[in-house]
This record gives sequence, C-alpha cells and structure tokens, in this order.
Amino acid sequence: MISQLEKEITLRYLKTRKKDGFLNIISIFSFIGISLGVAVLIIVMSVMNGFRTELVDKIVGFNPHAVIKTYDLPINENLFKNSSLINLSETFVYSNSGEGVLINKDYTKGLLLRGYLAKDFEKLSVVKNANFYGNRKLNPKYISIGKELSFNYNIEIGDKVLIMSPNGVETIIGNLPKQETYIVDSIFDSEIADFDLNVAFINLNDLESFFNLKKDKRNLEIYLKNPKNIETTKKKLEKIFKDYYTHTWSDLNKSLFSALKVERNVMFIILSLIIIVAAFNIISGLTILVKNKTREIAILKSIGVQNKSISKIFFMVGFLIGSLATIFGILIGVLFSIYVENIRQFLSNTFNITLFPEEIYFLSKMPSEINPYSIIIIAICSIIITTIVSIYPALKASRMNTVKALKYE
Repeated sequence: MISQLEKEITLRYLKTRKKDGFLNIISIFSFIGISLGVAVLIIVMSVMNGFRTELVDKIVGFNPHAVIKTYDLPINENLFKNSSLINLSETFVYSNSGEGVLINKDYTKGLLLRGYLAKDFEKLSVVKNANFYGNRKLNPKYISIGKELSFNYNIEIGDKVLIMSPNGVETIIGNLPKQETYIVDSIFDSEIADFDLNVAFINLNDLESFFNLKKDKRNLEIYLKNPKNIETTKKKLEKIFKDYYTHTWSDLNKSLFSALKVERNVMFIILSLIIIVAAFNIISGLTILVKNKTREIAILKSIGVQNKSISKIFFMVGFLIGSLATIFGILIGVLFSIYVENIRQFLSNTFNITLFPEEIYFLSKMPSEINPYSIIIIAICSIIITTIVSIYPALKASRMNTVKALKYE
C-alpha cells in the first residue's frame, strides 16, 4: 500500500520548480518520447492492419475461396449434398484454367485464361461488382478482360482478340500453335492491377476445347459464407473431400501475407526502440532528482521514514511519468488512426504532394483498422519498460548514504 506521505511527496516531486530546470527538460523529453513512440506505433499498426484487411477483401472478392482439384477421379457430385458443405458454402462452380497468349500486330501479352460455364460466371463476386461492364453471362466465343488490360492495350467491348494456345495442332506441315478469335463481351475491375492485367475469362467448354482438357478434370471452386475464417474451414473441407486436393485463397497468397507479417513485426520492434530510448531518459531524470533531493532524503530518514518508502516514492515518480505518457500516446494514436485519411488529404492538398498514390497501392484511400488487442499489448509493453527503468534510481535513492552525501554538498 501507498501511504498518504508517500503520495504527497511523489506529487511534489512531479511539480515543476524553477531551480530544477534541467531536470524538467529531461522529464518533458521522456514524456514526449514515450507518447510519440506509443502514438506512432498505434498509427503504423492500425494502417498495416487496415491495409491487410483491404488486401484480403480484394483477394477474396476476386479469387475462389477454396478450390478442390482432382487427382485421377472426377469429383463425386454426391458430396455436394453433405450438410457441412451446405452450411459452409454460399455457392460452388466448376472451372478450369490454362495459359495463352494475346496476339496483335503491335504486341503480344501472356494471359491466364479461366473458364466458367455461362450460368456460373454471373455468380462470381467480381461479376456482381458494380465496376463490371458488359454482359454478365460468359457465352461461347466471347471473352471478359480486365480494366488494366483494356486500358493498356486499347481494347474495348465488341473488339476481337486473337488468343494462341501452347498446345499445337497437327497439320501437313507439322505441329502449329492453336489460335482462336474471341469477341470482348465485358470488362471487369477487381481493383487489383495484376489480376486485371493478366487474367481473362472465357466459356469453360471453349477453354477445354482450346487447351485439350478433359471434363472429368474440372476443378470445383467453393465460395464460402465466411471466407476469412479460412484455416478452420479448410480442415472441414479436407474431411469432406478427402480423396481430392484442397487449397484456399490463403494458400495461394501465403508468401504475400508472410511478408506482410514479417514487415509488421519488424516495424513493431523498430518503433518500440523509440519507447525504450525515451524510457531510459527516465533513469537520467530520476538519478538527477535523487541527487537534487539528497538533503530531503536525509531529513526523511532522520524522522524515521524507511528505505522502502523512499524507494517507493522515486519509483512512483518514474512510473507515473511513463504511465501518463503512455495514456497520452494512446489518445493521440487512436485519434490519428481514426482520422488518418482526413490528415492525408489535408497534407496532400496543403503541400501539393501525393502521400498514398492509388496507382501503386490500388486503394482509393489510406486504410486504418484499430485493433484493441494491439493497443493493449503496446500499452502493457510501454508501462513494463518504464517500470523496469524506474527500479534502479529508486533503489539508489533508498540505499544512499545521506551523511556522506551531505558532506560533499
């Protein structure tokens, strides 16, 4: 417990006094450093959380949530009646894919062609999107291309495009690449430039004929009710489709999310150093405070105040500076995280600079997602650091030989 005397002395030592000018400067810098460290850490973590969430939403919106691939046997359609699958899935469609080359007299462009039946194509999230232009049914001999491909190569709805397959056709003069002409029937916008530039959709029957694929080798794409809970869902799907290979949107983008996680952890460590450096200023401040209060410590000891109480007083001074700085930093960090997009727009308009270019990040605004768990972790770490650095000066104060110290004052 903290006695009334200890509280009063602690609060008195925290108050500004003119003769303690240098000490006050150190305390202020410690407070500002810890506050800034906590605030910046919260802002950076919030923006990175927001960026990851936006990225997941875009990937989930464009890619199948789970794909069941066959080994040798075609997919058993009786499994579609499984109650667990019905509860997990929103819809499922057959698909297949192949790599082709878009040919023009001025350019060639490699494409990943994904095939769907006409009735299934309109079930896809990217087709339901408001940014989809044209026919939502994928009829034979028609193709749907991405916005980036359309823009970069000046291809419009109604244009004809020539696609070449690596699978050859036997002729009297040898093996020649297979070529087919398709009419652009629609343009999609997934808001991910790589997808829009490198992926196109054609009718599944056309794709199988073009790439000499068998119908019993079709993949089953599953679109889930809760695609973000993918790890748990994958285990359930593997039990249902135990004779087939299951992979998910998370598996396809594992390296990307691993890189984001590493970057997030590195940023946390680097920014935590700001808090640590600022916290070490508390040691300097408390050490000077102990030196300045030598006479008062001697008086306290002479009237019977125990060493334990003296160490507690100086410990609480450091602890309060660190705790108040942490709370202030959390408030600043949360406010900035909430209004980070408004701040970005203000700075961009005021200084005529682009802080978050859409053509690089493919996001129209700076994302931010405040995670209460992360804030709690940051707050605990900050308070623990400031608590630890307050221990040494507090012990030094309690163990001071005041008679010897006063002799040299």
